[in-house]
Amino acid sequence: MPSGESNKFLYEGVAGTHRWYDGTPHPWEFKRVWHMEPSLTEPDVVFAGVEDAALFKSSDAGITWTELSGLRQHTTGKDWQPGAGGMCLHTVLIDPSNPDRMWVAISAAGCFRTEDGGVTWRPINKGLVSEFMPDPEGEVGHCVHRIAHHPSRPDTLYMQKHWDVMRSDNAGDLWREVSGALPSDFGFPIDVHAHEPETVYVVPIKSDSEHYVPEGKLRVYRSRTGGDEWEPLTKGLPQKDCYVNVLRDAMAVDSLDDCGIYFGTTGGQVYVSPNGGDDWSAIGEHFPTVLSVEVQTLP
Repeated sequence: MPSGESNKFLYEGVAGTHRWYDGTPHPWEFKRVWHMEPSLTEPDVVFAGVEDAALFKSSDAGITWTELSGLRQHTTGKDWQPGAGGMCLHTVLIDPSNPDRMWVAISAAGCFRTEDGGVTWRPINKGLVSEFMPDPEGEVGHCVHRIAHHPSRPDTLYMQKHWDVMRSDNAGDLWREVSGALPSDFGFPIDVHAHEPETVYVVPIKSDSEHYVPEGKLRVYRSRTGGDEWEPLTKGLPQKDCYVNVLRDAMAVDSLDDCGIYFGTTGGQVYVSPNGGDDWSAIGEHFPTVLSVEVQTLP
């Protein structure tokens, strides 16, 4: 590594404070990286979402990092608070048709969008309702667990929130609930079929205090209509005495013709469906808690 360079994550300028759990001011402190997202167009560019919530960019394949401080320094930043797992920027989405347009999700601040490559940001949380907040429809403070979109339709976003599965058809300007008849609308991951922009997957868990699948049955739910109508996918998954969770980064899809779906559990199992969720099998059963699943389709 050249002299004077490092891969440290340093906030730009005076870090300032955000709200702590009890509402008092608390200094911003870097704790860990939650997510890394490579550029879709530049091989040496990668983005990193960190805790305490901020977005960093590397233009040299990770050797050095610079904060895109316009996000953390947004006028609402002083009002952000950590969720139960910390104040983490855990999701970064890039518009395939416009690399200057990105979305991020922060627990527990909400969603934000940039149109200029991360220089300026705006909150996009209209339509979200979080009963635990002093203002349930506030501009920020929503505990978003994950967002996803299909590359061919980037303006259609899907969200798994701390209660509620949501959808936006205008890049996040307005959200509506699409939880339908799910057994619980609390969960962490959400993903979209590689070839069907209206086919969405979630894994409901019992509640925000009981982090395991309802009734001890491991079920992935699929909607082929972009929400509202959901069907349980169970073939090959344990349907009794299964008390696991699936974390926000622990689901992924491949780009093969039939679209494989993959997910890992807090019990250390990894499951795959080679046909979009119709059939499942375990491809690993003795891992530690699975925090993240990534899939690369090889030539």
